[in-house]
Amino acid sequence: MTGISPDRESEEKASEGLQVDETKATRNLLHGLISLAVLIVLAVGLLLAVPGLHRVGHEIEHMPLGWVFVAIALEVLSCFGYVGAFLQVFDRSPVRFGARVAMTELAFGAAVSLGGAGSLAVGAWLLVERGVKPLTVAERSAVLFLLTSAINVLTLAAAGLGVWVGILPGKHDLLLSLLPGVVGVIVFLLFLALPPATEQIAKHRTGRTATWLRATAETIRATERVLFRWDWRILGAIGYLWFDIAVLWVCFRATGHTPPIATVVLAYQIGYLSNLLPIPGGVGVLDGSFVGMFVLYGVNATTATSATIVYHAISLWVPAMWGTVAYLLLRRSRNVPLVLRAPRAERLAAKRAERQEAKRAARQRR
Repeated sequence: MTGISPDRESEEKASEGLQVDETKATRNLLHGLISLAVLIVLAVGLLLAVPGLHRVGHEIEHMPLGWVFVAIALEVLSCFGYVGAFLQVFDRSPVRFGARVAMTELAFGAAVSLGGAGSLAVGAWLLVERGVKPLTVAERSAVLFLLTSAINVLTLAAAGLGVWVGILPGKHDLLLSLLPGVVGVIVFLLFLALPPATEQIAKHRTGRTATWLRATAETIRATERVLFRWDWRILGAIGYLWFDIAVLWVCFRATGHTPPIATVVLAYQIGYLSNLLPIPGGVGVLDGSFVGMFVLYGVNATTATSATIVYHAISLWVPAMWGTVAYLLLRRSRNVPLVLRAPRAERLAAKRAERQEAKRAARQRR
């Protein structure tokens, strides 16, 4: 009896894990968009009907449109940042195709209760559908998830410790500044320590467990190479988070009451943990979490509610609408074969050769 090679078995398992039903995915996205619209209508109704929320509605109504447009522009930049991060990790993907896949992931993440890993699975399906090897897609998708998560953890640690030691303005509090900073540092150190630990455990294991442990170690090492090897494209992953935080800060600025930037960062990072709950767009849950965190940090509840509602509307609808268009374009062109770009090293070498050839031609003309 002929056995199946480990590589082939891994490829088959990866392929099975990345299967997505197109009809179901499209229906989920449509239902998610409808749910978002209904939830927003209900939220507006509450603002108008509940007497205690009239002040929030009044504050939102009087936000300067200029600041709102700035917030929308920053959310667009955040989306561009994610596209950049995607193209850095999937660096052989054609730029236009990769950008559309990245925006599709953002749309599903915003409109469908999938979470970060779930929306990555949709993007992985679109890549596998075009002929990219499932194992490669699974590994690269994991790297992208870990990369964006690492930026989040480092930002949390920097903000928390920065406030605690007095470098950044904010609430100097054991639980609200030092603890988040220390947690961020510990999580990041565990992230760095995981590869050697899993490889050591894998030495004493066999079969699928050993294979999974080695794959985990290699994925984390690949993420570390992207994170620590200087490449201007890392600005995409940083911009994806920081521009989105800037949207929230600008929404506060539009109310006329702006908390310290470190306070915004800490409340944002901790509040987003509620997004783990399977609610489309996190509507209601994320807003309540944000407002609660900001009140703990000493921000006025009305101001926090106003800024959070406007932020959440922008951060949902900009990627949801843009990403839906990208998804529809991808479905229209699904039968077009995907031609991968050459590896980045080859592309850079070719550009250097072109520049040198252009210089030689210029010298000859003189």
